[in-house]
Amino acid sequence: MSKKILALAVALIMLFAAFGVSAAPFFTRDGEGEDPEFEVPYAAVIFTNDVHCGIEDGWGYSQVSTYKKLFQELGTHTLLVDAGDHVQGGPVGTLSRGGYIIDIMNFIGYDLAIPGNHEFDYGMDRFFELVEHANYPYIASNFMHYENDAPTEPVFDTYKMFEMGELKVAFVGISTPESITKSTPVYFQNEEGEYIYGFCQDNTGDGVVEAAQAAIDAARAEGAERVVVLGHCGIDEQSSPWMSTEIIPRLHGIDAFIDGHSHSTFCEVLEDADGNEVYFGQTGTKLANVGTLMFYEDGSMEMGIYPPPEIEVPDPETVEFIDAIKAQYEELLAEVIAYTPYDLTVNDPETGERAVRSKETNLGDLCADAYRTLLGADIAFVNGGGVRANLNAGEFTFGDVLSVHPFGNEACLVEVTGQQILDALEMGSRVCPDENGGFLQVSGLTYEIHTDMPANVIVGDDKMWQGPAGIPYRVQNVMVQNPETRGYEPLDLERTYTLASHNYMLKNQGDGFAMFGTDNVNIILDSVMIDNAVLINYVQTMPGGEVDGVMYDHIVEGYEDPRGDGRIVIVENTEPAPEEPTPAPAEPTPAPAEPTPAPAEPTPAPAEPTPAPGDPIAPVPPTGTAALAGIGFTALVSGAATVLFRRRNGK
Repeated sequence: MSKKILALAVALIMLFAAFGVSAAPFFTRDGEGEDPEFEVPYAAVIFTNDVHCGIEDGWGYSQVSTYKKLFQELGTHTLLVDAGDHVQGGPVGTLSRGGYIIDIMNFIGYDLAIPGNHEFDYGMDRFFELVEHANYPYIASNFMHYENDAPTEPVFDTYKMFEMGELKVAFVGISTPESITKSTPVYFQNEEGEYIYGFCQDNTGDGVVEAAQAAIDAARAEGAERVVVLGHCGIDEQSSPWMSTEIIPRLHGIDAFIDGHSHSTFCEVLEDADGNEVYFGQTGTKLANVGTLMFYEDGSMEMGIYPPPEIEVPDPETVEFIDAIKAQYEELLAEVIAYTPYDLTVNDPETGERAVRSKETNLGDLCADAYRTLLGADIAFVNGGGVRANLNAGEFTFGDVLSVHPFGNEACLVEVTGQQILDALEMGSRVCPDENGGFLQVSGLTYEIHTDMPANVIVGDDKMWQGPAGIPYRVQNVMVQNPETRGYEPLDLERTYTLASHNYMLKNQGDGFAMFGTDNVNIILDSVMIDNAVLINYVQTMPGGEVDGVMYDHIVEGYEDPRGDGRIVIVENTEPAPEEPTPAPAEPTPAPAEPTPAPAEPTPAPAEPTPAPGDPIAPVPPTGTAALAGIGFTALVSGAATVLFRRRNGK
């Protein structure tokens, strides 16, 4: 079946559903009907990956439910599986610590999943609670109990066998060893700092391959006719030596590899260690696509990756269930998490105008402190454009915090040089006292901005930093806090510091910070948690008390002055420079000695903020036969399959 024909078939299935008409009469089981191209698969595996709480994004879970039900209506033996990173990435996950996502996956009938790195973001205890709550099993061949830095036994079953009619299909799970650094390392350790969980990690990738091969061999020995790897590995170079493209050529006896982790969209064929074809696909993120692996009675296979249908076909029961979840979610948004005796503001207290993009504010201090404290960094940066709303004096709620950080950027910890710190401060303050979304609120250091001096920055037409201009810096007297003495010491341009911020700035060079990016920093912790969760968790470390007869679990203290505590000093009249000033560097900021390799295609910064809570994506309902007549099949099918492959003969 060609790409065009199968894409049309998928579009027709969803189109008929839109009008409440069964598609079954239009397809054949054995390919011998009026149009043999529309052959119904004997079995189908629908797959998703990296949904990241996008319950109504892209396809939306309601249309995934429709898609599964339609295959079942056609008589196809159908499974629905997920390749990890489903419980984190949006407020619905943050507020329920993943619970609502498991509820939805249970409702629409997921059959299997593996843990991605973000399944661990709420801590190991909560992870196992979520696993227990799921109606479907989790598998992983390489997620192990550890003792004395060595794996002992698997935490979960290493594979799962399904009988899809008379076809025995085994799924083998692989979770990325990057889970340790891309979640929170201490979650995998005991109180003594010893690792009690791990992922067969080593510098060669041998441990992961050996664990997966053992599971494959066991599945084949049990009678598996097809073996599908369900992996959360990805194709980013920084994930080496555990990239899926490195693992597949080392494995024997697999038919397909359903991948996740790198948020990529592809569908292709690779070769395993024996030179046999392996179908290999990933659907992107947030249900932008849905994948389907199909098995036919003649022994052939197909894989396709499909964007959402042109006409939305939500499953009414799933819509009702998600609406009920959202109603509870709205209650959680209104839940009080702390009390502040004073305004935590983005504004100038005298003028009432926005200040967070041009000067220090107490809310900017609080947000930066949250990153530095939770990630254990020397220094933290928060761009002023990422601090969006005030927390007014009195009680504040989860919803209020989500308004402060609505974008869902992910916290990272990197190593950089003092020179990079200085260049970033100069870049962020280059137009001060005018506004700039990249103006840096800071924690762990103080600095002066001499606004009567030109900025020592060369910025390209794309607004990206290109290097210093070779003149004195307008940012001066940068002092870094010594964590032991609590005193402040001059920034050492040659020293390596740990810097906490988010992926938008540190990995993706958002706001033009090209002295950072995956080529120029050494990533220590990657995508640990989303920005609003950082602030929520930090506030919830603060002690509580009684205010006007009301007990609060947490009360914000230490941020009384709306102007902040003096970390950023604006100097309008600079004293004459000494006769022999320190020369500005002639070359762009050097990278750390051993930066983490950059992925082939760096993850783009989010183009849009996280949708506001409670704003569903409105369906576009069809209006009778007139709507059907007006729909061109070209529009329905256009882009409906990224790539499609079919193997006519079984292994």
